[in-house]
Amino acid sequence: MKNKQNWPVLNFAEMQDTIETLHQWIQIVGKIRLRTMPWQNHSWHTALYVTPSGYSTHGIPYQGQIFQIDFDFKKHKLLIQCSNAETITIDLKPKTVANFYKELFEKLSGLGIEIKIHSKPNEIDPAIPFSENTVNKSYDPIAANALWQAMLKANGVFNEFRSDFIGKASPVHLFWGAFDLAVTRFSGNAAPLHQGGMPNMSLEVMQEAYSQEVSSAGFWPGSKDAPMPVFYAYAYPSGASFGEQKVLPKEAFYSPEMGEFFLKYEDVQNSENPEKTLHDFLRTTYEAATNISEWDRPKLEKK
Repeated sequence: MKNKQNWPVLNFAEMQDTIETLHQWIQIVGKIRLRTMPWQNHSWHTALYVTPSGYSTHGIPYQGQIFQIDFDFKKHKLLIQCSNAETITIDLKPKTVANFYKELFEKLSGLGIEIKIHSKPNEIDPAIPFSENTVNKSYDPIAANALWQAMLKANGVFNEFRSDFIGKASPVHLFWGAFDLAVTRFSGNAAPLHQGGMPNMSLEVMQEAYSQEVSSAGFWPGSKDAPMPVFYAYAYPSGASFGEQKVLPKEAFYSPEMGEFFLKYEDVQNSENPEKTLHDFLRTTYEAATNISEWDRPKLEKK
C-alpha cells in the first residue's frame, strides 16, 4: 500500500522478522566489502548503496578483476557479478542466516573469490555467529520490497539535501551495522575523542568515524526495542542545547535519552508533500547542529 506520492506504508510489526533476517544478510555482504576495499575515512568503504532494484556493494576490485553483489527486491535474487565470469544468483526466500552464509561463500569460492570475514554481526546483541544462526530465517518479499522502496524515496531526498553543501559530505549510503541509510556533513573542525558504546563495535572504529564535527541524518527501519521506522538527526559533539533548537515539521521530536531528533516515517509518508516534509527536517536539524557548534556556514554552503 502507498500514498499518492508512492511512499509505501511500513508496518514494523508485520515486517519485523524480515527486517531482522535482512539485517543479518546485509551484514554478511557488507563485511565482504569491508575485507576487500581499501580503507576510506569514517568507514565509507564498508557501506552499501541504494539501486533501482535493491542494495549494492558497487564494484569491488579483486586480484585484477571486479565483482559486485546486489540484492534485487524486484526479482528477489542475490546477484554476484564478476568481470571474468557469468552472473550467479541466489534466491532470496525464507532461509536461515546460516544457510545464506554457507551458500554465498560457496558461490564466491566457485568464482575464485576467497575471502574470510569476521563471522559475527556488529551492533547486534546477541551476536550469534552467522554460521550458527538458525534463529533468523524469515523473508517476506512484499515487506522486503516495501522497505527498499521507502529507502529509495529517502535516498532521493537525501541526495538533494546533500547537493546544497560544498564542504566535506559523505555519500548517501547504507550502513549495515545498524541497517540505516545515512548522509553526513562535516564542519571541517576536529571533534573530541568519542567514548564508543555501540554493542560489538570497535572503539577504534567509532573514534575514527567521529574524529570530526558532524551533522548526520538518516532513515532507520526500527528494531524490536524501538518498533517504529524513523528518520533521525544528530550532531557530534552535542549537548543539551541541541535538543532545545526549533526544528520542522511540528511532528519532529527530541529524545534526551538518545540525544537525537526523530521524525516518524509514517508522519512523512502521510504528509501532503513527503519530500518537502523530510527536507524540512534535514535542513532544520542541520541548522540546529550549526547553531550549537558555530559552523562557518558561508564557507560550507552554496550561495
